[in-house]
Amino acid sequence: MIIRDWMKRNVISISATATIREAAAVVVERHIGLLPIVDEQGKLIGVVGLRDLLSLELPDFFELIPDVDFVPDFGAVEATRPSPEQLDRPVITLMQPITSVKETCGLLRAYALMLKRNLHDLPVVNAAGGLVGIASRVDLGTAILSAWKSVPPSKP
Repeated sequence: MIIRDWMKRNVISISATATIREAAAVVVERHIGLLPIVDEQGKLIGVVGLRDLLSLELPDFFELIPDVDFVPDFGAVEATRPSPEQLDRPVITLMQPITSVKETCGLLRAYALMLKRNLHDLPVVNAAGGLVGIASRVDLGTAILSAWKSVPPSKP
């Protein structure tokens, strides 16, 4: 089984010239957790995720404390928002390096890659690097589990 047969093909992406504000609007409107960034030819050049966008909302001290379990709430900073200057920066200033697989990748390899890199979604590209799909852990996990139907029951 290969990823091409189980991925989502209707992928929402954003141009490298878009702003962080525009990326956040797409994430909210489309209710997605990973937004691929593509160049003019549709080639995948990076990704921005919900985690990256929300990091702009976290207070500076967040990185300094090893454990937030003892903090009941963040107080006044709960109501802060990123500055207009931050939101109007190009999305490429926030994008993360690409972790993707080719559309012919096996499901188990793709799932293992997602686990090792702590990914929930995985962009899928064609041989030329063009974005052709996206697969979630659920997409791949259910595909792998569907093959279990062919395993005969154990004999008593």
